[in-house]
Amino acid sequence: MARSNSFPAKLLVTVVALSGLAAGALAGDIAIYWGQNGNEGTLAQTCATGNYKFVNVAFLPTFGKGQKPVLNLAGHCNPATNGCTAVGADIKSCQRLGIKVLLSIGSGVGSYGLSSPADARTVAAYLWNNYLGGKSPSRPLGDAVLDGIDFDIESGGSMYWDVLARFLKDYSWRPGSKPVYLAAAPQCPFPDASLGTALRTRLFDYVWVQFYNNPPCQYSSSAGVGSLARAWAQWTSIPARRVFLGLPAAPQAAGSGFVPTSDLVSQVLPVVRNSTKYGGIMLWSRFYDGLTGYSDAVKSKV
Repeated sequence: MARSNSFPAKLLVTVVALSGLAAGALAGDIAIYWGQNGNEGTLAQTCATGNYKFVNVAFLPTFGKGQKPVLNLAGHCNPATNGCTAVGADIKSCQRLGIKVLLSIGSGVGSYGLSSPADARTVAAYLWNNYLGGKSPSRPLGDAVLDGIDFDIESGGSMYWDVLARFLKDYSWRPGSKPVYLAAAPQCPFPDASLGTALRTRLFDYVWVQFYNNPPCQYSSSAGVGSLARAWAQWTSIPARRVFLGLPAAPQAAGSGFVPTSDLVSQVLPVVRNSTKYGGIMLWSRFYDGLTGYSDAVKSKV
């Protein structure tokens, strides 16, 4: 099986690259995750680099099933002492630069899940009132109104995420409300075990697929781009506005799946840019991107 995959993968890269040149390459953006390392600089500094169009503030890892929601911004601030409200000024600074700032809910190590449609409604109301356009005396990030919610659901079951998405999107239609953008970060094996149903709702604006820590569908210099290309074709068939290629910004940022910048430009981007739903790339995370300068190296090529 490995032998039969090698030649078609190389052929696919050549054919798609040529067709992309003929049709005109699609321009993409870069999304980044910020919030899980106190040494990555502030959110305002992150946005001031000019490298990113989307920033996911990570994470809200505790919510649902009757739990009190808890924000975790690692070494940046302590929400338990109301210490994260100053991040709100940074959010506004980013938004003035035309950058969309979303709250990422979930994570790989959180305590979260939804027990019923009513639970999903309760979580949606909490997110609206505490992070989006609603009102609450206990807004962890102050009075800043975030642009949307990112679903980084890696545990907590597969039930009711579609219901949560519907309730959140409904807030977009309230008089005087700005749009609530929905994003998701599924794993590259298709369909995603947690978010497969939710992603069929046609409600998600941005889907940054994690093409790392998943050897069967990620790129490797030895196996080539064939597995990634097949998974990418599946992901760009979903009813979402834009699909992004999610990558680690440094070798140590993930267990596997790091793509050197030279390989990204020469091998991977010619394949993924061929889709009309191509949105760009997502990087984990700002801390690692700061170490390697990954986005600096590729932003003009994305």
